[in-house]
Amino acid sequence: MALRHLAPHSTLLRISHLNGILSAKKRFFSVSASMASPARKVLVPIANGTEPMEAVITIDVLRRSGADVTVASVEKQLPVDAGHGVKIVADALISDCGDGGFDLITLPGGMPGASNLRDCAILESLVKKQAADGRLYSAVCASPAVALGPWGVLKGLKATCYPSFMEQLAPCATAVESRVQLDGMVVTSRGPGTTMEFAVALIEQLYGKEKANEVSGPLVMRSNHGDEYTVRELNPVEWTFNDCPKILVPIANGTEEMEAVMIIDILRRAKANVVVASVEDKLEILASRKVKLVADVLLDDATNHSFDLIVLPGGLGGAQAFANSEKLVNLLKKQREINRPYGAICASPALVLEPHGLLKGKKATAFPALCNKLSDQSEVENRVVVDGTLITSRGPGTSMDFALAIVEKLFGRQKALELAKTMLFVHP
Repeated sequence: MALRHLAPHSTLLRISHLNGILSAKKRFFSVSASMASPARKVLVPIANGTEPMEAVITIDVLRRSGADVTVASVEKQLPVDAGHGVKIVADALISDCGDGGFDLITLPGGMPGASNLRDCAILESLVKKQAADGRLYSAVCASPAVALGPWGVLKGLKATCYPSFMEQLAPCATAVESRVQLDGMVVTSRGPGTTMEFAVALIEQLYGKEKANEVSGPLVMRSNHGDEYTVRELNPVEWTFNDCPKILVPIANGTEEMEAVMIIDILRRAKANVVVASVEDKLEILASRKVKLVADVLLDDATNHSFDLIVLPGGLGGAQAFANSEKLVNLLKKQREINRPYGAICASPALVLEPHGLLKGKKATAFPALCNKLSDQSEVENRVVVDGTLITSRGPGTSMDFALAIVEKLFGRQKALELAKTMLFVHP
C-alpha cells in the first residue's frame, strides 16, 4: 500500500501506510483507554548551531499539548548558542537523560547544530534504542539527512529534509518532498517554515487528532501552507533607515517564545541589526512555555539608543510586563512622536499599545480572543495589518507572516519572498 504524504492544504497528516495506520490505531486506543491520559515524555536535544525557530516552535507547541518536554543540551553546559545569535538555556544535559523512556525524541535542524547532534554518542544511542523499541522519533531540516540517516534509523522508510540535503538523504532513506512525512514510527519535515505543521503532526501521533486540533486552533495557523503570505496595508509610507536598520525586540518573563524567536531569527536573516533587550532585572527570561532565552542587553542599556523599529512579541505575561515598564512605554511613545515604525503581535497590541494610546487613529489586529479590547476592530481579521508606521499581527501562527512583512517594508517584497522560500514557508 502506498504512503500518502501530507497534502499542502491540510494541517494534519493523512496516514495511509499500513504500519502507520496500525501504530496510530494502537496509540489511539491506548489514549482512549483513559480519559486523563498521562503526559507523554518528549526529548528535544539542542546544540550550538541549532536552528532556534525549529527548536522553540517544537518545544512550545508540544508543551501546549500537555507533553512533558525535556530540552537537553548536547554541549558541556546548559546554555547553547543557537543559530542567528539566539541564546537558549536547556533544562538538562543529555548525559542526565540516559535512562530513556521517552515517548518521542525529536531533533531540530540547523547547521552546524545537526552535525553536533549527530556527533553526540549518548543521543545516537538513545535514538537507536527508540527506533529498536518501536517508539516515535522525528527530525526536521538538516537533521534527517545529517543525523538520522547516518545512524541507520531511516532504512527502508520514506523521509524528507531540507532541500539542499536531499542528495545526502537519498542513500539512507526513500527521499520525498513532503512538507511533513510519516512512515512507521518516524516523522520528518523540511525547515523552519514547516516546523509548526510538523509539531502539530507530532501531537497527533502522541495524543490523537482531537488534541492536535485543540492545540492548533489558537495558534492561528495558515490553512494554505506554502502559498505566498499576504499583508493588509493602509496609508502606506516608506520605512527609512541609514545603512542597516536597528531593531529593538524587548522580551520579558512570560513572553511568547515562538513569536520572539521567529521575529529575531528572520530579521537577523535579513541582515538587520536586532537588539534583544530584557525588561526584567537580568538577561535570562523564562518565556510563556518555560523556554529559557537570554537577551543581549537589559532594557536600561538600550534606552539611550535610537531604533528604526521597535517590535513587541506577545504572550500574556510578557505583554503585561511590557505594559508595566515605564521605560519601554516611553520608548514606544517617543517612537510614535518622531514617526518611526513600531509594531506588536498577539497580546501586545491589545494589552500594551491600546491602553497607552499607541493605536489611536490606527487600524490594527491582535490575538483573536483579545480583539475586543481594540477600540477599532474593523481590520482585525487580517493576519498582518500595516497602517503607516504601525504593524500588528495575531499570534504564533502569524509570526512568520509578521516578520516577513517587516522585512518587506524595510528591504522590499523580493527579499522577503527569497527568505520565505529559503525557510520553506513559501513553496520554493
